[in-house]
Amino acid sequence: MAAQGNEQRGVRFLVIMAALVVVIWGIYQAQSVVVALLVSVFLATIGIPAVAWLRQKRIPQIAAVLIVVVGMVAVLLVIGVLVGASINGFSSALPSLQASLEQQVTTLKDLLARRGIGIPDQFLLTHVNPGSVMGLVAGIFAGLSSALSNIVLILLTVTFILIEASSFPNKLRAALGKPQASFSRLDRFIDNIKHYMVIKTVISLINGVLIWLWLTILGVDFSVLWGLLAFLLHYIPNIGSVIAAIPAVLFALIQFGPVRAVLVAAGYVMVEFVLGNVVEPRIMGRGLGLSTLVVFLSLVFWGSLLGLFGMVLSVPITMTLKLAFESNEGTRWIAVLLGPEPSPRDV
Repeated sequence: MAAQGNEQRGVRFLVIMAALVVVIWGIYQAQSVVVALLVSVFLATIGIPAVAWLRQKRIPQIAAVLIVVVGMVAVLLVIGVLVGASINGFSSALPSLQASLEQQVTTLKDLLARRGIGIPDQFLLTHVNPGSVMGLVAGIFAGLSSALSNIVLILLTVTFILIEASSFPNKLRAALGKPQASFSRLDRFIDNIKHYMVIKTVISLINGVLIWLWLTILGVDFSVLWGLLAFLLHYIPNIGSVIAAIPAVLFALIQFGPVRAVLVAAGYVMVEFVLGNVVEPRIMGRGLGLSTLVVFLSLVFWGSLLGLFGMVLSVPITMTLKLAFESNEGTRWIAVLLGPEPSPRDV
């Protein structure tokens, strides 16, 4: 009997793993559709508190939703104009950047030659190239443009989600046949997700504005582009701010030289330290319920599966899976592994 039970568990495990592979493959194949849906949910999650606030001001539901959606459209249009103008200006400036880089390479080569170190020009030009900076920035915004390519469908989905959000608990009670049912765990989870997304958006916006101001003070060109990049990538846990800093620091190095580049890097470090290590933990607390390792692995997994927005939404997606695992006794152990280290009283 024991051998038969072990065999059944083994078969069940293989079936689950096979189903998981099929689901992951399906998500990857339908990446554009999944990303559009995730972007819609992301925007709707940010918009729900605004709709609730307007409803408290006695504005009808439909009118409140339309006001929020129009506001989102305005913001997206402004972002699109800024991104387009900055990318075009950056592309036009590449020849002059290349000339500046060649001049700096020549100066560096002469300095090293006087110290008895010989480095070919081609080596430095290959490894420090403004085209590489542009490629990194363009790749990031290409992911954003791809995700927003179905913007009409996304906005329609956001509109219907906002309209239906308030009635969802009643529909769920009707579907379960339990008119008096309480969904305290689900409500708490949804509140945590909304809290995370709204606070993360506000802090990311502050991060982008501070970076823009600092680079403007230092006279770095295209500071709007670097600030927008800092805003977007701050959603990515742990490494987003580092990725955002690389092209700006390299650009400052090409434009002004090492001293100004160090000042740019110092600004990024200071802003990230204050926001990421002081402000954000104090506001969010320990509400995410995920270990640091799981956050990083989810970032890698969802980023490779869904691109830029997979990285941005890696934490909410993983939190959703953790809730699903917690709801079943057979998979609760997975939720424990995904969570932070338990306190001694929980062991």
